[in-house]
Amino acid sequence: MAISGDPLQTGQDRRSRARRVHPAWLIAAVAFLALVAAAGFRAAPSALIEPLQSEFGWSTSAISVSVTVNLLLFGLTAPFAAALIQRFGVRRITTVALSLVAAGAALSVLSTAPWMLTLTWGVLIGLGTGSMALVFAASIADTWFLERRGLVVGILTAGSATGQLVFLPLVAVVAESSGWRWATLAVATAAFLMVPVVAGFLRDRPEHLGVTPFGAPDGWQPPQRSSGNPARAALAALRDASRSRTFWALVAGFAICGATTNGLVGTHFIPSAHDHGMPQTTAAGLLALVGVFDIVGTIGSGWLTDRVNPRILLGVYYIGRGIGLAVLPLLLDATVNPPMLVFIIVYGLDWVATVPPTVALCREAFGDRGPLVFGWVFAAHQLGAAVAALTAGLIRDHTGQYTLAWFGAAGLCAVAAVISVAIRRPGTRPQAQA
Repeated sequence: MAISGDPLQTGQDRRSRARRVHPAWLIAAVAFLALVAAAGFRAAPSALIEPLQSEFGWSTSAISVSVTVNLLLFGLTAPFAAALIQRFGVRRITTVALSLVAAGAALSVLSTAPWMLTLTWGVLIGLGTGSMALVFAASIADTWFLERRGLVVGILTAGSATGQLVFLPLVAVVAESSGWRWATLAVATAAFLMVPVVAGFLRDRPEHLGVTPFGAPDGWQPPQRSSGNPARAALAALRDASRSRTFWALVAGFAICGATTNGLVGTHFIPSAHDHGMPQTTAAGLLALVGVFDIVGTIGSGWLTDRVNPRILLGVYYIGRGIGLAVLPLLLDATVNPPMLVFIIVYGLDWVATVPPTVALCREAFGDRGPLVFGWVFAAHQLGAAVAALTAGLIRDHTGQYTLAWFGAAGLCAVAAVISVAIRRPGTRPQAQA
């Protein structure tokens, strides 16, 4: 029998640990599935605008109000959700969030007026998805991983794209064949089914499983956990971060990111393509294809973020996105042509590839407060998305087309690229303002 300190026993223990999959990867897998479920309904409204207009005669801007409220709450909930996760644990918050998404989707089938859609799509689902926003991915990565954080953020961010990939074609087909209510109930069911999975398998911290984070060195000690008021912690993070130029640069860039993805393309691509004679299911398939390539692009961006200056990555991503939006009005047609497929591939690779480098810059500039600060940066992302969703709807109602919205978004991407490349490294110049 081997005694303590026996070299043979020590070597066997090391090999056993090497063969065993670290629990952090299981937690990341459950988090990925939860993000897929939460993302389902965020992709759905773009495929439901036309059916709602056909049944009720509502204008694009009237329906866009509910999407705008959803996007606003999705963003404004995020920093407080990050503080709640630190205070009460990721499992409780995620379980409540998925329940809100499922309830909001299920209740929306009773809507007979735009304000009812705003309460369900906007308020309930906005609060639920906001609590499952990308701060959730940042919290999982920062809590469970000390190595491969960029890659993990990329994988979890791709969960949103996977939700779009899985649900958008389904929603479009069901809405066309059976009506928008059955399509909405399908999304609600998926969110409900994910609740017991999260409650049963997700864990708050590595210590709860008797392990250290992935990549933790010998002697690692867990950081002190917040025990104060979550709202106060979130507001304190905003107060302190707002003294930094880096924070405002990240806010501006990420607001433009939200405007040019969820707000504009995510909400209005299908109606815009339909204006040019493209069938709704075809347009939904193209938007889902964006999700396919987003998975590749976001995971690849996470890998690159661990190796390349994130400022350079953001500059490249925004320039590429702006070029795509500038040419999109020339590509829209009743049929899918090869240039449109090129746009879909490039835009998909770039869709939320901005997230891993943005999270990395928050961590670089604000340390352990990085997830909380990213919550506020993400709030700006959704504020930009909400403004773009409403503005594009108004442009469509007043001009009869979306062309001005596409060109305006392209110009904003150039601004975001310049801002991102100019972000200073910590210590190169004082960050705080008097």
